[in-house]
Amino acid sequence: MASSAPAQAQGSPAQGPALQRGIVKMVLSGCAIIVRGQPRGGPPPERQINLSNVRAGALARRAAQSQPDTKDIPDEPWAFPAREFLRKKIIGKEVCFNVENKTPQGREYGMVYLGKDTSGENIAESLVAEGLATVRREGIRGNNPEQARLCDLEDQAKAARKGMWSEGSGSHTIRELKYSIENPRNFVDAMHQKPVNAIIEHVRDGSVVRALLLPDHYLVTVMLSGVKCPTFKREADGSETPESFAAEAKFFTESRLLQRDVQIILESCPNQVILGTILHPNGNITELLLKEGFARCVDWSMAVYTQGAEKLRAAERAAKERKVRIWKDYVAPTANLDQKDRQFVAKVMQVVNADSIIVKLNSGEYKPIHLSSIRPPRIEGEEKNKDKDKRFRPLYDIPYMFEAREFLRKKLIGKKVNVTVDYIRPATTGGETGNFPERTCATVTIGGINIAEALVSKGLATVIRYRQDDDQRSSHYDELLAAEARAIKNGKGLHSKKEIPIHRVADISGETQKAKQFLPFLQRAGRSEAVVEHVFSGSRLKLYMPKETCLITFLLAGIECPRTSRITASGSQVAEPFSEEATLFTKELVLQREVEVEVESMDKAGNFIGWLHVDGMNLSVALVDGALSKVHFTAERSSYNKTLQSAEEVARQRKDKIWANYEEKPTEEVAALLSEEKERVAKYRAVFVTEITDELHFYAQDVETGAQLENLMETMRAEIAAQPPVEGSYVPRRGDYCIAKFADGDWYRARVDKIESHPSKIHVFYIDYGNKEVLSSTRLAPLPPAFSHKTLAAQAHEYAFAYILVPQDEDARADVVDCLVKDIHNSQCLLNVEYGTGSGCPYVTLQFNDSKDDVGLSLVKEGMVMVEVRKEKHLQKMVTEYLNSQESAKSARLNIWRYGDFRADDADEFGYSR
Repeated sequence: MASSAPAQAQGSPAQGPALQRGIVKMVLSGCAIIVRGQPRGGPPPERQINLSNVRAGALARRAAQSQPDTKDIPDEPWAFPAREFLRKKIIGKEVCFNVENKTPQGREYGMVYLGKDTSGENIAESLVAEGLATVRREGIRGNNPEQARLCDLEDQAKAARKGMWSEGSGSHTIRELKYSIENPRNFVDAMHQKPVNAIIEHVRDGSVVRALLLPDHYLVTVMLSGVKCPTFKREADGSETPESFAAEAKFFTESRLLQRDVQIILESCPNQVILGTILHPNGNITELLLKEGFARCVDWSMAVYTQGAEKLRAAERAAKERKVRIWKDYVAPTANLDQKDRQFVAKVMQVVNADSIIVKLNSGEYKPIHLSSIRPPRIEGEEKNKDKDKRFRPLYDIPYMFEAREFLRKKLIGKKVNVTVDYIRPATTGGETGNFPERTCATVTIGGINIAEALVSKGLATVIRYRQDDDQRSSHYDELLAAEARAIKNGKGLHSKKEIPIHRVADISGETQKAKQFLPFLQRAGRSEAVVEHVFSGSRLKLYMPKETCLITFLLAGIECPRTSRITASGSQVAEPFSEEATLFTKELVLQREVEVEVESMDKAGNFIGWLHVDGMNLSVALVDGALSKVHFTAERSSYNKTLQSAEEVARQRKDKIWANYEEKPTEEVAALLSEEKERVAKYRAVFVTEITDELHFYAQDVETGAQLENLMETMRAEIAAQPPVEGSYVPRRGDYCIAKFADGDWYRARVDKIESHPSKIHVFYIDYGNKEVLSSTRLAPLPPAFSHKTLAAQAHEYAFAYILVPQDEDARADVVDCLVKDIHNSQCLLNVEYGTGSGCPYVTLQFNDSKDDVGLSLVKEGMVMVEVRKEKHLQKMVTEYLNSQESAKSARLNIWRYGDFRADDADEFGYSR
């Protein structure tokens, strides 16, 4: 301790001792204390001060383990009460003292006062007055007033029978100190993690203390749960070498806890080591050590920490960010990443593995993401090579790999997720780890659920164990460990003792003979469920058929898609223009999605040919409509031919992608047709709008046939009431026409569009109204033949608005839909077909029944939508009127034009182009 006092001569009393100050670090006994100075750049110096002229009882001492003949020495009477009296009065407080005498052995004796000067309480006098110390009368001088006062105080204590002068021997003041616990684990368990009162008697290092448990006086060593401070390494010669910041960490704990009254939660006892958390009124020392950079989290004891492991991780993270003490050279795993690269929202496009996905960023870039700190199911080398004749397929041959992939696929494909990058694993070349590119490891959440944690909790992945100094791990590592512990306890997945699930999947891709045998079955099945496993090109895919448990190669019928580059017998073949765009288009729409396929035929190589539907959309039509494919002549004999021809015509007129350089060659017949259609023909008919979709299409009934529908519904419901269907007796099949009980309790005609794996989820389409619903099979029944769609055709017809473009922005589109719902839903309007009569969805104009105002034009005037410029001559008058209204909306900066004409800038970041 820094002191201004000169060194005292040994032996005789010092003349005019100087007054010195310090902080009481520890009370050794009722007559001896240790004081320290103020810390300056490290732990301060210390010195022991013995109280002059008084003596208190000696505290218990344990026998030296190196001397087996010695015995434990118990407390002397009133020794512990004296120590406690002094500890509670002065521990951690500032005192002043003067050294009156110093022995040849270096022991210092003096008077100690509470406070900054001698006006404070005299500690020795207080002890004597309470009968907790005796006065050494043999060395007292008559002319010393302080010594005389001590004698008077002792006489008064005797007269008042205080402390040791009270009646009895004082044996009741001797504590029964217990140095060891026979069964520490049972002792800790018996505490039930309830706080135990204690006094910290010794601090070994920042995270290990010796505590006196009250009221039974057990003296135990406690290691702080979840953390570890730098320690003092004991050398061969018995000396100790401190690690960096070990002394500072020890002082940090000492200055706050040593000989303080605390509460300890005894949390666990692995390998006879008691783990616990020390609670002080001023805070939790474990969290404080981490926050100040004196400790680091340790995984092996983190699991038993009862106060919330996330608090410890957060405290450690704060110290790392500030680079304090042991973290002074810390470099964050994502230090080189901007905030936008560290946290972002992306759309999941593919599940590569049980711990790897590919996402699409807002910029359109594709990025592989690995789930942090988890390991997918794997198989040992011996098992892998057990059957060398069999081609090893990890997805189906590794236990639980298929279940893990399916879990991720169903949860994530096509969904937007939140990605938080935890670390970047650098590329590796050679060695035991093999060759791996750089990997971005992140925590992926959807709807607040950590996908990695969900995988681990189901036993479909395991948690990677790291070296203690390895900081490249998940930001939710403790939750992952807890999830794995639950999975192990409950015997889930990889931890199950049940038989391993086996997936026998036949790959008949390119197997002509097998394909021929399988073809009639698929043709008879109509629409079959499938999962798209791989996309080779825009029109060539690999499908997994779950019911048939086989893999097939599938070619889209009716179209001619640009070919990708490939190597043939005659050499490499260059990719055709827009082949990559077509492949990407198909991947985004169907890769790893659940689809429906209609198989029509197969080619000589054993590849099946047919139609693929995803979410009610024909992929062949979508490719043609997107100007990424042409209609093949084989489509002529298909029921989809008109739709394909119409889509191709629209794409040609847009002159987009593969039609960019298309020059129409008008024939005499077309010229004659155009000459006849100089004027637009308006033949409005009355319709009743029943449904409006999110894509801005709408369903309407012809008013002319409304009476027929009402009669049919009344008759049908009367018949159902007379002979109610047996609940649950109907087994729906995809494509079936049936009757469905709507929310109002009435039955309506419907079509089964989709059946989910769970029997209570049947997707139906109400054919007379255009709305969709998901019902349980108990609310469905067979459609009586007398009321089938052949008796009266489906009354809900789908239409799209002519001359307008649907906003790409989801919020803007939602505003348009809301506006239309308010204006025309469940109301009668006037409809005129403008173009697109050959497709399944004609483009029309709609008028309000009362005002005869154009609904689409009113949307343009309000700045809700943009105008689609049509080039047909007979439509130019309408197009001009729409464009003029659009210019007015732009000038007034209404709705989508409120920030001006966003189409004027071709920069990609604006998300628009002309």
